[in-house]
Amino acid sequence: MQIAPSLLSCDFSIFGAEIERMDKSGADMMHLDVMDGHFVPNLTFGAPVIKKLRNYTDKPFDVHLMISEPLKYIYDFCDAGADIISFHTEADSDIDETLKKIESRNVKPALAIKPGTAPEAVFPYLDRLYMVLVMTVEPGFGGQSFMADMMYKVEAIKAEAKKRNLDLLVQVDGGIATETIKVAANAGVDICVAGTSVFKPEDAKAAIDELKALCE
Repeated sequence: MQIAPSLLSCDFSIFGAEIERMDKSGADMMHLDVMDGHFVPNLTFGAPVIKKLRNYTDKPFDVHLMISEPLKYIYDFCDAGADIISFHTEADSDIDETLKKIESRNVKPALAIKPGTAPEAVFPYLDRLYMVLVMTVEPGFGGQSFMADMMYKVEAIKAEAKKRNLDLLVQVDGGIATETIKVAANAGVDICVAGTSVFKPEDAKAAIDELKALCE
């Protein structure tokens, strides 16, 4: 299991240091939630902030766009140093055109789905995707409870990818902690986004190690 700390849960006043702390603690990638206050009821940060943060680690930047019109901003996030960009099937931008823009910059494309969206929404694009992000909370805020009933989506997407011989990763985001990560692992999840469960403890390395150990 790969662990992607959700920087939404970090102390923004020491953003760079928090990234370094997660890097040293064994994080596999950094998960950056971009929210526009329109697609979801919260505002975070954009490409200029991500560009500045890029200097603090060599670990991949996993940028999750929770914005209404991702197509308009893809190049900004590519130029800011994103390694993976996920955007929502429910957003207003044309999915095919948005994927083309991500692909044109050799950044890894991913699609995300909210709890109310069926897994089949991503099926037409699976052969072009590096990853699918299944939201296990309603997107917008950290610290919410894990929705175990979303695991059928993980299983459905994994089964479809296997049928097509695709090497596709599935990520879940929302409510990942020691009590829930095993449920995700049993469903076949490859990457878990973890927020408060890794940022709150004083010893982040022990927290990440424990989450990984629970999946073995």
